[in-house]
Amino acid sequence: MDARVPTALDDFLFDLNGYLILKNAVDADLLAELNDAFDAFPDLQYGEWWGNAQRRDYNGATGFELHNCVEVGAPFEKLLDHPSWINYLRRYCGEAESYVQGLFVDECIASIRRSGGHHPVHSGGFKAAVRNQYAYANGVFRCGQCNVILAISDVGPGDGPTMVIPGSHKSNFPHPNAGDYGKLDRMDHLDGAVPVLLEAGDALLFVDGIMHGGSSRTNESGERRVTIYRYGPHWGSTRYGFEYSEELLNRLTPERRKLLQPVAPNRPR
Repeated sequence: MDARVPTALDDFLFDLNGYLILKNAVDADLLAELNDAFDAFPDLQYGEWWGNAQRRDYNGATGFELHNCVEVGAPFEKLLDHPSWINYLRRYCGEAESYVQGLFVDECIASIRRSGGHHPVHSGGFKAAVRNQYAYANGVFRCGQCNVILAISDVGPGDGPTMVIPGSHKSNFPHPNAGDYGKLDRMDHLDGAVPVLLEAGDALLFVDGIMHGGSSRTNESGERRVTIYRYGPHWGSTRYGFEYSEELLNRLTPERRKLLQPVAPNRPR
């Protein structure tokens, strides 16, 4: 697959709205590999480890969330520098044209959400942390973090699609009806929020500074399966302190290894 490059229209819409939908980002073969990998997940309890991956749900309503999923199979490794989005990340959050140019993968998560699950609204431009803020100046993007949510299954009405508030990554005011992070019961009817519907293989790319969350999954059957990869400047560190196994680092391509370990340890001989 040829690597996609952001167009002038992509830049305009990303700056305006804070997100893009990348249609048919992943082909059917890789989707099948990913679904097989999801099928093989053990029934982990919260906090339990599977090799060097850990179940670490953000809260009790978000469902099964396997953090550091890049450790559990080759399909997840292929997503690190996938040609459908890697150039977008380099442009938007890779400190392009600077002395620290390059990317780092902050988190990689495999998520399964069943009936009733949701994720409350969070982020937004108001009092944003540098880690996830949006910035554009002097002809370059300077986003602290951008995310790629890949739909492994269709995410349609009732499937708990991600919701975003377009333009909120540049907001100077708090949303008057959003409450504090984690205290809003549901995002489904929050003023200004729109659901992002995806077909399996589509990807949602967005700046983490946009107000976003997961709507309620009301469908009683099936699962919402997605992966979530968070990218930032290469000087970052993993949010929860995950370290990568030597087995994984040694089998990765040099390009993929640099995304997980952009600055190699400097030790005395």
